[in-house]
Amino acid sequence: MGAWQLVVTGAVMLLGLFGVLVPGVPGTWLVWAATAWWALHEKSGLAWWLLVAATALLLLTQVIVWQLPARRLRGAGVTVRMVVYAGVGALLGFVLVPVIGAVPGYIGGIYLSERFRLGGHGPAVASTRTVMRAIGGSVLVELFACLLVVGGWIGAVLDG
Repeated sequence: MGAWQLVVTGAVMLLGLFGVLVPGVPGTWLVWAATAWWALHEKSGLAWWLLVAATALLLLTQVIVWQLPARRLRGAGVTVRMVVYAGVGALLGFVLVPVIGAVPGYIGGIYLSERFRLGGHGPAVASTRTVMRAIGGSVLVELFACLLVVGGWIGAVLDG
C-alpha cells in the first residue's frame, strides 16, 4: 500500500473519530470502513486479524451504546465548543498516556470548555457532571473503541 493510500486511510479514520463526537455522523462506521479498506489492500495476516478484532469491538460497542440512555443534547447545554474541546482532550490524552488517557482527556476537555464558559470551578464541575450524565457515557464508549482501532491500525502500519 502506498504512502498516499495510508494518508487517505488515516484521514478517513480521523474524520471518523471526530464523527463520533457529532450526533448523526457515523463516525464508528467510518473508522471501520477505513480499516476494512486498508485490510483489503494490505492482504496480510496482521491486517486481517486487525479487521476481525475491529469488527468485533465496534459491534460490541454498538450493543453497549444501544443499552445506555439516549443522548439528551438539548437539556444538557452541549455546545460545539464543548464537543471540540472534549474531542481534542480525548485525542491528546490518548497520545500522552496511551489508551487510558482518552477518558480523563475527554472529561478534562468538557471541564475546560465549561470553565471558560462559566468562569468558575464549582459551576464548571456541576456542568461537567450534567453533560457526562446526558451524553458522556455513550460518546466515551464509542470514542474509546474507535481510538483502540485507530491505535491498532497505527501499530500495524508501523510494524508492517
